Amino acid sequence: MKVSLSFEKGHSKDISIMVDALRASSTITIALDKFKEIYPVYTPEKAIEIAEKKDAALAGERTGRTIEGFELGNSPGEMKEYDGEKDSLVLTTTNGVRVLENMDAETILIGSFINAKACAKAACELATEHIELVMGGFQRTFAIEDFLAAGEIMYWIQEELSKQNKLDIDDVNYFKEETGITEYALSAILASRNNKLVEKNSIKSKSGRRLSYLGYADDVKLCVQRNISENVGIYKDGKITLY
Repeated sequence: MKVSLSFEKGHSKDISIMVDALRASSTITIALDKFKEIYPVYTPEKAIEIAEKKDAALAGERTGRTIEGFELGNSPGEMKEYDGEKDSLVLTTTNGVRVLENMDAETILIGSFINAKACAKAACELATEHIELVMGGFQRTFAIEDFLAAGEIMYWIQEELSKQNKLDIDDVNYFKEETGITEYALSAILASRNNKLVEKNSIKSKSGRRLSYLGYADDVKLCVQRNISENVGIYKDGKITLY
């Protein structure tokens, strides 16, 4: 089994995990407590069109701000408080949705700090040869919180594969190109192990500071909590449902 890490565009044909920790992945994960299906759409215009067609709730942001006229923002906190009766949600975001459109894998999962362990377990159940984590980033640049969230997910992937005797960190092939965990991926695992530093640096990241400035400090604090949800979103045929 090969486990790798990439930025913005997915390359795996097997399993890809989209990681946009602040906030799309976290919003989607929590929204699955409220909605049966989520339609991720990149443009606000297309989102409005689909929401009308599906009689769906409409959520979205641009550069962190809720889009004018939309019912909800890209906010896990707002999703927790949602008490409407609609079964479907249409979501448009600056980074996460764009990344989903750049994935060609057979199976695409949604991962974050808040569902890392559950996401890792699902990926290991579904994968046949390659699990890739794809970081969303911030305005097409590297985002430390996505790197650290990917590391948390990969830590649990490593643990799961080790239990299944599919991966041995002491094996000579651990860093082999076709199998094992790439050194880039392992660096994310190592960086993710100090909970206090991970939380601090995710909150103080470019995205974290911007969201706090816009009034979403509580969202940021929620997004950096680890393994508080068992939900794992699976993206197929243009929509996300619960795995």
